[in-house]
Amino acid sequence: MKLILPVAGEGTRLRPHTYNLPKVLIPVAGKPMIGHIIDEVLSSIKIEEIIFIVGRFGEKIAEFIEENYDLKAFYFKQVELLGLAHAVSLSKDRFKMGEPTFIIYGDTLFHANLKDAVRDIDGCIGVKEVEDPRRFGIVELENGFITRLEEKPDNPKTNLATVGVNYIKDTKHLFTAIEQIIRGGKRTKGEFQLTDAFQLMVEDGARLQPFLIDDWFDCGKPETLLTTNRILLEENVNYQEQINTIIIPPVYIHPKANVEGSVIGPFVSISKNAHIVSSIITNSIIFEDAYVEGLVLDSSIIGKNVICKGTFKHLNVGDTSNIDL
Repeated sequence: MKLILPVAGEGTRLRPHTYNLPKVLIPVAGKPMIGHIIDEVLSSIKIEEIIFIVGRFGEKIAEFIEENYDLKAFYFKQVELLGLAHAVSLSKDRFKMGEPTFIIYGDTLFHANLKDAVRDIDGCIGVKEVEDPRRFGIVELENGFITRLEEKPDNPKTNLATVGVNYIKDTKHLFTAIEQIIRGGKRTKGEFQLTDAFQLMVEDGARLQPFLIDDWFDCGKPETLLTTNRILLEENVNYQEQINTIIIPPVYIHPKANVEGSVIGPFVSISKNAHIVSSIITNSIIFEDAYVEGLVLDSSIIGKNVICKGTFKHLNVGDTSNIDL
C-alpha cells in the first residue's frame, strides 16, 4: 500500500507563520500537522512508501521525515500550484502496476480506522457531515454508492463533505481520469480538482463508496488551528513540572522547553527549545526557539525564533478610580 501526501500548499491564511515554514510543519498539540497525519495512518494500516508532493519548502519537510521516521519516502515538487489533481499526477511514475493507494491531504487531521476503507471495490472517499457543505467537496449517494462528487457547489444537495482521506484501489484508472481533465483544461475554482477526477471515474463506471471519518480537524486558519490544538491536547496531556510554575492541564510542554515563574494553561502547546519567563499563557501555541517574557497571552500563536517581551504593571490606585491599561 502506498500513501500520497500533497503538501505543497502555501497556507496563505496562516501567514505570517507560513512565510518561512510549510503549513504542514506548524505545530499542533506537540507535533507538526504532518506528524499527526502519518502517525494516524500508521496506527491502522501498513504503508510501504509515502509519496510527498512538495512545494518551495520541500527540503524542510524531507528533513523532518528523515529525523523522525524510518520510512521509504519519495518527493516530487509541484512548481506551479495548479490544484490537487495536478499534484497527485506528479506521482504517476511510482505506480507501475496500478497499485492501490491512500491519498490524504496534508492539512487533514483526522481519527479513523483506515482498514474500513480498504474494500473490494474501486475506492472509498472519506466523508463527514458538515453544517455548511458549500465550503467543501460534497458527495451524492444512491444505494450506498457515490453517484456524484462536486467541489464547493453553490447549491449542495447533501451535507456529506469530502475531508481529504481517500482510498483508490485502481490507480491506473485514477491517473487516466486526471490526465483527461488536465488535457481538457477542466478547472473548478481555477484549479484541477481531485474531486473532478473522482467524478470522471464514476461516470466511467468506477464503483466508489463513502466511509465515515470519526473526527476531522481543520487547521486552515489561526482560530481553527487553536481549536484543533485544544481538542488534541484533551486527548494527550504531556508535560513535566517546571521551575516555580503553575500548570493548568491540558497542556503540552516539550521536554527541552524551559518555563520559569509562569502560569501555563489550559490548552497551551510549547515546542522544543522555547523559553517562557514570568508569563501567563492560555489557549496558545508557542513554536520552537521562541522567547516569551513578562506577558499575558490568550488565543495567541508565537512563531519560531520570535522574541516577545512585556512588563508587568505596579499600581497603587485609590477609591473610585478608573484605570484602562
